[in-house]
Amino acid sequence: MTASGTGLPGVLVVEPRVFADARGWFLESWSQAAFERLGILASFVQDNHSYSARKGTLRGLHFQNPPFAQAKLVRCTRGAVLDVAADVRKGSPTYLRWVAVELTAENRKALWIPRGFAHGFVTLVDDTEVQYKADAPYAPASERSVRFDDPALGIAWGVADPVLNGKDRNAPTIADCDCGFVYEDADAGREEA
Repeated sequence: MTASGTGLPGVLVVEPRVFADARGWFLESWSQAAFERLGILASFVQDNHSYSARKGTLRGLHFQNPPFAQAKLVRCTRGAVLDVAADVRKGSPTYLRWVAVELTAENRKALWIPRGFAHGFVTLVDDTEVQYKADAPYAPASERSVRFDDPALGIAWGVADPVLNGKDRNAPTIADCDCGFVYEDADAGREEA
């Protein structure tokens, strides 16, 4: 297993070692020991699985405020997505910068998103499934959303008219969001979860 940087501190692309033969393939998608060797310390408490029927379905940008912040390990297990992480830590040198990584069932890459980053994705094909691990449980009162098309972020999603739910369509801009991350926080943006 290897990890490479993305331009945002702590946000990493993780590539598993794939063992393939005439029968198909095998990979280890999560190993605590392997991730620790990569410098990622995580204790996951929840697995999530989403299905999107249509190409152009956009989910995000989402995060949970401290003290219920979540780090996530995101994989696409069917189809393809453009997966986005945006730095929402006030005072961070990379505040409001974002990265986008194509995750597909074929490339088998995963994206590690530490606390302090908003997350979202857009499907690139029909019938797409995304699975992700979180290091903290879902806490509805702490959940926040930021508009996917917030000009302060300027994310290039590659889709003109995305399929959205009401929550994402009506999400506030980052300027109007009560985001609780501050760069100086002890756990904001750590690779450790």
